[in-house]
Amino acid sequence: MPDRASGIGARFGVENNPMKLEDNKNPAGAEPPAPIEAPLSDKEDWGEFFRTALYAVILALVIRTFLYEPFNIPSGSMLPTLEVGDYLFVYKPSYGYSRYSFPFGIAPIEGRALAALPERGDVVVFKLPSNPSIDYIKRLIGLPGDRIQVREGRLYINGTMVPREPVGLETINESGAQVTVMAYIETLPGGIMHRIYEESDDRPLDNTEEFTVPEGHYFMMGDNRDNSQDSRVQSLVGFVPYENLVGRADRIFFSFDSTQAHMRRPWTWFSAIRYDRIFNKIESVRPPEGVAP
Repeated sequence: MPDRASGIGARFGVENNPMKLEDNKNPAGAEPPAPIEAPLSDKEDWGEFFRTALYAVILALVIRTFLYEPFNIPSGSMLPTLEVGDYLFVYKPSYGYSRYSFPFGIAPIEGRALAALPERGDVVVFKLPSNPSIDYIKRLIGLPGDRIQVREGRLYINGTMVPREPVGLETINESGAQVTVMAYIETLPGGIMHRIYEESDDRPLDNTEEFTVPEGHYFMMGDNRDNSQDSRVQSLVGFVPYENLVGRADRIFFSFDSTQAHMRRPWTWFSAIRYDRIFNKIESVRPPEGVAP
């Protein structure tokens, strides 16, 4: 009696050959199945993690050095423009790059590269001339060659009194104390307007000598005129060299009022955020180009 399996194989044209049946599972020309990759070892996992972290650090340093650097406001010297607890970005390309544009001032740059001149009224972050490890932020009031003086609380530029318009009394927090100040809108030469605070016109820095700004330097003042250590204090700040400019204050990205937050009551942390200040642009009001102030 013939083998039944052989008969069935013959009927369908398939030989009863186990080896040849196995060969038919992978016909000629078909791609072999992809090999299964072995999982990464713990050592390889950590290596991938550190590579990713290194790339992130390098990218952050590049952005911080060449584009935007974050700063926070620790004092009220720039009230009402900037409040304590504001966090802002400084735009680094605004004035070009000096050695102070780089961490620890390590770049071997003399003067400035890709230099651009600042404008009167800019809010500027700069390295303190008497101690370049400290960052200051003030408003640029005097350009090279300008004569700057404060007499009885009034600002004079090149012998002309700078006009100011009273806005009204406001109460602010100064080092934990409530202080009443007068708010003004000050108009600098060129029609540049911004707000300032004055407690009175007879405080220690309300009467100064006349300062002549040297070439390559700038005269800086805080908007909170009676509570600002600025270029009027020659032993501390004085005239700020062009090289010391870090960049122009550009935009607030976060603001937090620590006096309204309590460590043991986490729900107060959210109410202490000044949501209305987030993403505010920091700029003076300037007349349109081509329009005389």
